[in-house]
Amino acid sequence: MASPQCCANAPTLNPACGDGIVVDDLGGVRAYTAGSPNSKLAVLLVSDVYGDVLCSSLKLPKIADKIATCGFFVVVPDLLYDDPYSADNPERPISIWIRSHSPDKGCQDAKPVIAALKNKGISAIGAVGFCWGGKVVLELTKSGEIEAAVLCHPSFIKVDDMKGVKCPISILGAENDHISSPELLKQCEQALSLTSEGSHIIKIFPGVAHGWTVRYKTDDAAAVKRAEEAHEHMLNWITQHVKKEPVTVMSTAVAAKGLLLICMGLILDHDEKLAVDNTRGTSRVSQLDD
Repeated sequence: MASPQCCANAPTLNPACGDGIVVDDLGGVRAYTAGSPNSKLAVLLVSDVYGDVLCSSLKLPKIADKIATCGFFVVVPDLLYDDPYSADNPERPISIWIRSHSPDKGCQDAKPVIAALKNKGISAIGAVGFCWGGKVVLELTKSGEIEAAVLCHPSFIKVDDMKGVKCPISILGAENDHISSPELLKQCEQALSLTSEGSHIIKIFPGVAHGWTVRYKTDDAAAVKRAEEAHEHMLNWITQHVKKEPVTVMSTAVAAKGLLLICMGLILDHDEKLAVDNTRGTSRVSQLDD
């Protein structure tokens, strides 16, 4: 569901952009792209309701640039068609805006982008979705067209949506989130344990709120640190399941104070290190009591 928290902390407009380029037509939409188009591996980043695609702020293009340095061709498609949600338009609240931009429509519009990438020689694709984009990517996991997915503080998800997931999936949640609450995500983890065809992990980050991975203030050191922890996990998950390279995917989170890792039935202290088993199984992170 949409809520005031979903639309809080809108990005600051900035004419600057990342180091990539904007293409006018990739699978029928404009897109920000980063990395070598000759790469055989791609990552799709799907924005929140504010778009943040064609350089409305620095966050998403910079995340794309970071992922591209690891050998991926990264695409941030404008699935909102230059019509992002605006909190400054009282005549078009989120409940009205979403009628033209349902996540299901976003999923369908993303499929031609994926097809275009494969036509260019891309052999494996991962997808990351933020808020609204989280539900878009969740639906893509059921299509068999992507190799791995990361959902960052997803909106509009329900426990039943976990049915039919066909690829490794990681969901990053916030302690202070009324949309994808820790309680909801724990129920999603249980559902994935029963129905998912791939490995999965759900992590709850303490002391952060919905949107923390892309709407943080750059002058807030703690907020930047938490966002970068999420970005590292995101990149590790994509590297492990799209690039098929072994990584210690829990390095940042396990080291971070306030996190407890529960994996394959083992409870580990936050100072311990763990390389997560890639097989079908359950993994999740929950918050430590201070």
